[in-house]
Amino acid sequence: MVDLHLDPDVLSGLQEVMEGEYPKLLDTFLDDSQKRVEALRKARDDAKALGRIAHSFKGSSGNLGAVRLAQLCQRLEVESVGPAVGDLGELVDQIDREFALVKPMYESERQRFQI
Repeated sequence: MVDLHLDPDVLSGLQEVMEGEYPKLLDTFLDDSQKRVEALRKARDDAKALGRIAHSFKGSSGNLGAVRLAQLCQRLEVESVGPAVGDLGELVDQIDREFALVKPMYESERQRFQI
C-alpha cells in the first residue's frame, strides 16, 4: 500500500467547489486539526475520548485529502474500543507526526492564494 499523505485531486476538487472560500477552508482545517492533535495528546489515557476525537479528525482529514492522517485516525478510532487498548499512545504519536508532516503541505497550498 502506498502511503499517500495528501491527495491533490481532493484539493483540486475542493478548490473548484469552494472557489473564494477555499483559503478559509484550509485555514479552518489547519486550526481545527491543531486543536484535535492537542486534544489527542491530553486524552492519551482515555480510550473513549480518543475514539471520539479520532472519529471527527478522521472525517475532516479525509474530506481535505489527508489520506494517511485519516487512516491513522480510523485505526485509533477502531482500536480505542478494542480489547488491546495498550498501544493507543503510539497511534497518537503517529497521528501527531503525520499532522506535522502534512501541515506545511497545507500551508504551502494556502500560500498559493495569498492576496
